[in-house]
Amino acid sequence: MSTSQKVISTKENLQVIYEDNHIIVVNKRVGDIVQGDKTGDLPLSEVVKQYISEKYHKPGAVFLGVVHRLDRPTSGIVVFAKTSKALKRLNKLFSERKTQKTYWAIVKCNPLKKEDTLVHFLKRNPKQNKSYAHKNEIPDSKKAILDYRVIKKLNRYTLLEIDLKTGRHHQIRSQLSAIGCPIKGDLKYGFDRSNKDGGIHLHARRLTFIHPVKKEELILVAKTPSDPVWNAYL
Repeated sequence: MSTSQKVISTKENLQVIYEDNHIIVVNKRVGDIVQGDKTGDLPLSEVVKQYISEKYHKPGAVFLGVVHRLDRPTSGIVVFAKTSKALKRLNKLFSERKTQKTYWAIVKCNPLKKEDTLVHFLKRNPKQNKSYAHKNEIPDSKKAILDYRVIKKLNRYTLLEIDLKTGRHHQIRSQLSAIGCPIKGDLKYGFDRSNKDGGIHLHARRLTFIHPVKKEELILVAKTPSDPVWNAYL
């Protein structure tokens, strides 16, 4: 992991997309970890707790439920629950796939088709923290499905929009690599060099779901990171 990737969010630069009494949704930066891990780096969940504590002058411990995660080198939408009731209902929504997740990815090469449905069987290697995509089912593999479409093609890279139909480990990274289109900066899945910030050009762009308490549809959109490559496509 590069040194620059260890730069983590603080409450001062936290990008809040949506907030009410029940949930808070933030735009995760490249390099942030959603929940604490063996690195000991300050996780995004703790940053959000600090933000809530100071904004609402809460003297005691702040409740915050982690609903889902994004890989550390990825940016975009992350949802947290501010109450136990919201957490329970959000966990059910996400586990039952009653959410619509849309990602943007800048990839090497141009896919053969402008839009397509990719179906693979992914087998995870825990030691490598990597998933391998196979065309046919093999033992201990899980079916992975996504739809993609080309948004824009420039000289060196192509911007894709991806709708996830299943939620597998490193699914987008593995499946795009399998069709010869690794994500920019993703050394693990076949790109030829890393990004300076240690991240990859994969962004959780949009998330649609029914609010766990208000029962209204939420359509949330996260701005892409500000860097020359993303900016060139926008």
